[in-house]
Amino acid sequence: MDVTDYPDHLFYDMDNQIWYEPLADGTVRAGFTPWAASLMGEVLVFTPKRIGREFEKERSFAVVEGGKWVGAARAAFDGIVVAHNDGLIQKPELLAEDAFGAGWMLIVRPARPEWREGLVTGRAIAPAFSAWLATEAYKDRTS
Repeated sequence: MDVTDYPDHLFYDMDNQIWYEPLADGTVRAGFTPWAASLMGEVLVFTPKRIGREFEKERSFAVVEGGKWVGAARAAFDGIVVAHNDGLIQKPELLAEDAFGAGWMLIVRPARPEWREGLVTGRAIAPAFSAWLATEAYKDRTS
């Protein structure tokens, strides 16, 4: 998995391996990175928080069950769920097949305009990803 293939217009939460894409209407599309999907193994079930429900930073806004991992997708900021990917609910393997496209999880409305704080984008992606890998923090989520 080559982090240079990660689109540099997205914002990344390295600790939780979730990407965020600002949309024109002020909402934000969110999905797991391909790297996170590869750690999960076969993705079996995707269960998003219900539309209209609020979520808090570092709390779950979706649950993913994979062959190697069951866990929460933790949000990088506070907000409310506006939409979820019905295609991913019906076909969870989309997460591994097309993480940056058809495998997106949710569309959310951030509670505050400064939702990007602490996220990585552009040229900072590769060094931030390398530093995160060096911490081996991902091992805590896969055991």
